[in-house]
Amino acid sequence: MASDFTPRQGQFLAFIYYYTKVNGRPPAEADMQRYFEVSPPSVHQMVVTLERRGYIARVPGQGRSIRLLLLRDKLPDLE
Repeated sequence: MASDFTPRQGQFLAFIYYYTKVNGRPPAEADMQRYFEVSPPSVHQMVVTLERRGYIARVPGQGRSIRLLLLRDKLPDLE
């Protein structure tokens, strides 16, 4: 599992980390959509890409099932 994600992917990963830490559960795609002010398909494509690249795991069809597979020290700060 490489940590050669793009800056934008890094921000999504950092958001997933901090949202989960603060709220005690992973974010829904709608939470990411509101934070990043992007369309639902954009968020979904990012989630699929992060999963395909091995940065997150999730259970398809189950809400709030995103699990970060990177350690905190591999993530950028959330801007």
